[in-house]
Amino acid sequence: MKPLALLGLLFAASCLRAPQIVVDDRATVLEEQAGGSFDELERQLARAAIVPHPDALTPEQLEALGAAPPLLVDHTGRTDADRLDDLLAQHCVGEGRDGLLAETPQACHGAIDRDAATALVGRVNRARIQLWRWLHARRPDVPSDALRRTWRRLHAEGVVCGGWIQRDDGVWEAKGC
Repeated sequence: MKPLALLGLLFAASCLRAPQIVVDDRATVLEEQAGGSFDELERQLARAAIVPHPDALTPEQLEALGAAPPLLVDHTGRTDADRLDDLLAQHCVGEGRDGLLAETPQACHGAIDRDAATALVGRVNRARIQLWRWLHARRPDVPSDALRRTWRRLHAEGVVCGGWIQRDDGVWEAKGC
C-alpha cells in the first residue's frame, strides 16, 4: 500500500466515531407515580398536618359538648355593670389604683370573651374620665387628682365581694367583705 493511501485511510477512520449512548437512570414522573413514589403529594400532606385548623362542628355537636350558641339578642337583662362585676370576681379585670379599670389576664380564672371584655373596659374607662372632668368643672377649686382619689375611695366600697382591686403599693388583691 502506498503511504498516501494509508494516510487517507487513517484520516477517514478518525472522522468516524462510535455512537455516544447516554443512559438516564431517573424515571419520569409518571413512572415514579406508577412505581409508588408520591413525593410532592407526601410533602403536601405533611404540610397540611402541621397547620392547625378548626374542626367543623354542627350546632347539635356544640350543644352536646355543653357550649350554648351565642344569642343574637341578650334577653337576660344583664347590664354592663353586671358583666363588669363578673369580670372583677373572676379577676380578669381589676380596679386600678388610678381609678381606671385594667385588664389582668395573668390572674384571670374562668373563660371569658376577651374582645367583649376589652370593649367593656374601654367604655367604662371613657365614662369615668368624662365623670372626673365633669366633677372638676363643677369644683374647679379642688385639684383633679384629689377628686379622682376621693371618687376611687368611695367607689371601692361598692366593688363586688372578691373583686380584683389594686392597692396603693401596686399589688392586686381580692376585695374582702
